[in-house]
Amino acid sequence: MPQKIRKRDGKIVDFDKSKIANAVFKAFIATKTKDGKRGEDIANQVVEIVDKRITAIPGVEDIQDIVEEVLIKNGYAGVAKAYILYREKRAQIRQAKEFIGVRDELKLSVNAVRVLERRYLLKDEKGNVIETPLQLFRRIAKAVALDPESEEEFLGMLVNLEFLPNTPTLMNAGTDLGQLSACFVIPVEDSLVSIFDAVKSMALIQQSGGGTGFTFTHLRPAKDIVRTTHGVASGPVSFMRIFDTTTDVIKQGGKRRGANMGILRADHPDIVDFITAKTKEGFLANFNISVAVDDKFMKAVKEDGDYELINPRNREVVKKVRAREIWNLIITMAWRTGDPGVVFIDEINRHNPTPHIGKMESTNPCAEQPLLPYESCNLGSINLAKIVKDGSIDWEKLEKTINIAVKFLDNVIDINRYPLSQTEEITRANRKIGLGVMGFADMLVQLGIPYDSENALATGDRIMGFIQEKSHAASERLARERGAFPNFHGSIYKTPIRNSTVTTIAPTGTISIIAGCSSGIEPLFAISFVRNVMEGTNLLEVNPFFEAVARERGFYSEELIMKIARTGRLGGIEEVPEDIRRVFVTAFDISPEWHVKMQAVFQKHCDNAVSKTINFPSDVDIIDVEKAFMLAYELKCKGITVYRYGSKTQQVLYLGNITEKYVSADDEYAGGCPAPVCPV
Repeated sequence: MPQKIRKRDGKIVDFDKSKIANAVFKAFIATKTKDGKRGEDIANQVVEIVDKRITAIPGVEDIQDIVEEVLIKNGYAGVAKAYILYREKRAQIRQAKEFIGVRDELKLSVNAVRVLERRYLLKDEKGNVIETPLQLFRRIAKAVALDPESEEEFLGMLVNLEFLPNTPTLMNAGTDLGQLSACFVIPVEDSLVSIFDAVKSMALIQQSGGGTGFTFTHLRPAKDIVRTTHGVASGPVSFMRIFDTTTDVIKQGGKRRGANMGILRADHPDIVDFITAKTKEGFLANFNISVAVDDKFMKAVKEDGDYELINPRNREVVKKVRAREIWNLIITMAWRTGDPGVVFIDEINRHNPTPHIGKMESTNPCAEQPLLPYESCNLGSINLAKIVKDGSIDWEKLEKTINIAVKFLDNVIDINRYPLSQTEEITRANRKIGLGVMGFADMLVQLGIPYDSENALATGDRIMGFIQEKSHAASERLARERGAFPNFHGSIYKTPIRNSTVTTIAPTGTISIIAGCSSGIEPLFAISFVRNVMEGTNLLEVNPFFEAVARERGFYSEELIMKIARTGRLGGIEEVPEDIRRVFVTAFDISPEWHVKMQAVFQKHCDNAVSKTINFPSDVDIIDVEKAFMLAYELKCKGITVYRYGSKTQQVLYLGNITEKYVSADDEYAGGCPAPVCPV
């Protein structure tokens, strides 16, 4: 048997006969041939011919040619054809990657390579890619590790796509820039100096790939007095335009579109103007906006009582309004435009780990990370699609991944180069990290569990409860080795812990595309769809777990996949067995209360917050939107974001209809909010 084999890129690696057997086995499955166990026998015959025919080191193409020959010789012409078609498909994928200009050793999808090329891989001064995906992961592992053993642990976890950190870490680790955090909150006080200091801070953060959140609650309302100039104030919404325009300018030269969160308390006199600010599409396009509502406001809503609007300049009551009117306006605008969302600010501060340091008033752009003024946080997500083994959750592998990931994220705090001195000070003092998940929907389909079921909620509860327990234990071990976070005394913790927060559920847009899994805890958005990889270039994508079960159960066909791609859903597709249709549900198959319940299940075991979009069909009744908002409050979520399909003219996901023949998704859409303003 040959000891070595030459890969297509010229590299010499160890020969592995099992890879031949595995490839043949897949070809047998693809053609519904029952002799799949003959894969090893075919592989042995291939090795015999190689030994007789090739004296030098064989190449990959040599081996594959002989595989085809042996299959035909053994009477498996149909299997040989499937094997040939697979080779052709792989060749097309390699050609696409070559066109993009990336050499990919990890066999990622074409779209993953495209995303890596656009955002993450290092380039020379002429814009040519000078790094492969494997080299990218090695650069990150080397930069974040504090010792050789950790470097190998980190590299293995990244290469196997079991965990990926947030975008700034992927972009900047091991580079001169070195800014690795994704989430920032910048204070905005009621003065021009503070406002424009915040604009400057935002520009520096966004230039390095971070997202920024602000509360504009401290700004005096429009038409209020300005004593220094004897004029009148323009109000929070007017000043938000300055931040929005600056983001536009910054993003033109950056790798990542800038993203902001703008928050205003429900008791601010300008709250109506804020809620309706995004009525005209394109206004404040770089902002997600949310209303901060407290328990007092929600009590007034439930009792249909009045609520005071208070001038932040002097704390005087401006007037009283019916709370239900403000609430109804929030619901109406969320139904109409997707904005605003709501953050339950008292619930957020009930879980503030360092109340002695200050109150949290704002979050990052996707609302999963409440932070103190100037604070930052770095995030990373475990790919749950990789944690299923033989139809069951591999708890041992999950715990191992958690331990390595917590160490990785804690290391980031120490090697990070912070854009602001204030940010470095408070971030190092609180040492917040955000370990989350992606691929949850993929895990469910592998387990045979429908997303909209009590079993799915129970699975989410077990998974996140386990992650919360084991990640806190890992942080406590780090505290014994390295010390607790400096603001530990006075915090909510009794036992020393390294990080004041450990868990977060982020939306995982591009990193889930790289990992080839579903986004965050979102359901699948389509089973089969067209991906707009490059301008003028579209590729058909199929959920790999659906394709596998379709081939195994014998109902797979190219015609079926194209039929599914028209709607992305399995409803009404009679060729697909009913039990499979039930498991492979998509976001628009699932009623809103299941979305909210799933968010609440994960929030129960999460230090920070949960990024989750509650998707509605275009014809949803506004009453159903209100029910979702109220359910989120009652189930103790920290916030809620909804999106009614079609409520914005420009989207990154289009469902099949009269004008769109197939479901189509932009290259960076992985699930969740289909609107382009969502920074996922």
